[in-house]
Amino acid sequence: MAPPPLLALSGIRYHLGGQPILDGVDLSIAPGERLSLVGRNGAGKSTLLRILAGEPIADGGTRFAQPGVAIATLPQEPDFTGHASVAHYVASALADSLGPSDYRVEALLEEMALDGTRDPAHLSGGEARRAALARALVAEPDVMLLDEPTNHLDLPTIEWLEAKLGAWKGAYVLVSHDRRFLSTLTRAVLWLDRGIVRRLDRGYDAFDEWSSDILEREATERHKLDRLIERETEWAGKSIRARRTRNEGRLRALGELRKQRRQQIGPVGRATIETGAAEQSGSLAITARNISKRFGDKVIVRDFSTRIFRRDRVGLIGPNGAGKTTLLRMLIGEIEPDTGSVKLGANLMPVVIDQRRVALDPDKTPWEILADRNDHVLVRGQQRHVMTYLREYLFRDEQARQPVRTLSGGERNRLLLAKALAAPSNMLVLDEPTNDLDADTLDLLQEALSDYDGTVLLVSHDRDFLDRLVTSTIALEGDGAAIEYAGGYSDYLAQRGPREPSAAASAEKAEKREKPAPARDSAPPKQRLGYKRERALAELPKKIEALQAEITALNDALADASLYSRDPKAFAAKSSRLASAQAEVDAAETEWLELEMLREELGG
Repeated sequence: MAPPPLLALSGIRYHLGGQPILDGVDLSIAPGERLSLVGRNGAGKSTLLRILAGEPIADGGTRFAQPGVAIATLPQEPDFTGHASVAHYVASALADSLGPSDYRVEALLEEMALDGTRDPAHLSGGEARRAALARALVAEPDVMLLDEPTNHLDLPTIEWLEAKLGAWKGAYVLVSHDRRFLSTLTRAVLWLDRGIVRRLDRGYDAFDEWSSDILEREATERHKLDRLIERETEWAGKSIRARRTRNEGRLRALGELRKQRRQQIGPVGRATIETGAAEQSGSLAITARNISKRFGDKVIVRDFSTRIFRRDRVGLIGPNGAGKTTLLRMLIGEIEPDTGSVKLGANLMPVVIDQRRVALDPDKTPWEILADRNDHVLVRGQQRHVMTYLREYLFRDEQARQPVRTLSGGERNRLLLAKALAAPSNMLVLDEPTNDLDADTLDLLQEALSDYDGTVLLVSHDRDFLDRLVTSTIALEGDGAAIEYAGGYSDYLAQRGPREPSAAASAEKAEKREKPAPARDSAPPKQRLGYKRERALAELPKKIEALQAEITALNDALADASLYSRDPKAFAAKSSRLASAQAEVDAAETEWLELEMLREELGG
């Protein structure tokens, strides 16, 4: 006989502005259950968690909680009001708390690397999320309701949280955009779709196929209903199924791109040593040579080189504070390295989407945000009707004319992405773009970035998203080393090898390095590059700089719209020379990097 549920909802209804969000929801949570709660942005997941927690906001239905059951919540936006310190905030979750000095609070804060004396109002996004997690965990509740627990967390903290929840004895419900997190931790899925909850008693990995089958059956069964329901069914079902099918093909194409990138990346992150592959990849977007950066005594990046080409998708990973955003800003020319150089390709037009996500006017509509008073929006140079473009980003027709303030947080992020990806560009720079996005929107973003004809630089802690998208991964471990690996996060783990197991092991290794080597009768003679190679290494940067200047001048000349009609021969000659100059600079860059690597190998 199954144990009675800890929590249960029956016939729960909730309306927002006349729109039904929850329409007769039934669900139950048994002891020890591990559930994922999934659904589109705006479907009502956060609202459902609040009702499960006991907030009296439902318009109808009943909630049952076993007497004495302990419930903890993790909201997307924690409220630190009235708490003088992090320890005071965490201790407030304990009914029998001894205050901020409670041993349970101190032990958990130490485990999560948090200073309990700090003012919570001054925490960074990642620190605030860790503090809120500590408050949810400290009382060891019977049920935890966790809303986007991995937002703003770095990969080591996500892996720590996975281990913590993997050993958890109580029940929990997870709302998360991180598919890998859900696949690892949950054993059943609650799908909130169009106001009702369906349950799948299998892991999250089975969700896509199961939900697609349901949508396909509904699309067949509803063909006799009115036009409005047909449109809703088409929007919610056919487009999502088609997108998933296309993404399977994109993953196969990504495998081929990774093979090309693997040929371009040399040992320990020294990039691009294959001339043929470089020429095949098209125009060069970024060349970084031996760049280093430090702030005070902390080394952020040390002696990093890479070449990034058009159509490359490069992910940057590492712990918070390791320097991912700093390296990203150096690569796009926003800040100068202390040593080394960064050269950007001609006519580079980057669009940057950072973690802050520029605010939208809450009184404007999505239509106005994208197209102002026009009917069409210019999407990377092509005219698109604004409604067609909004549908691609999973907006319903009626939402186009509703104020932005009525949209959920995830829907606003979707609108910001739609606006940013419409802008003319040949490089997209994205800092944590997956925060607050649901699975279908992540599919959509992956599709847009896979089809994008320029270069993508991406900072992300979403392991599944990295595996599905990037051609190479630059890993920063926090010690100044930045190493580029071909492929996504799983490829990085496979190529990186085991880390040092402990600080003691590192010290022992250092001690062994310090022991003098046995004396030899004679040391081998130190090898050198030779006169011709030394001279080439010195002269190539000047040649590259001259070629870049020539390419800029040729592009300026060819930008004259009247040149072709005025002097067709000159136009043809300049076009031909531009192609030659671009090939020459690619070859010179490759030769320089090969010689630089050889010089380092020889110890010169």
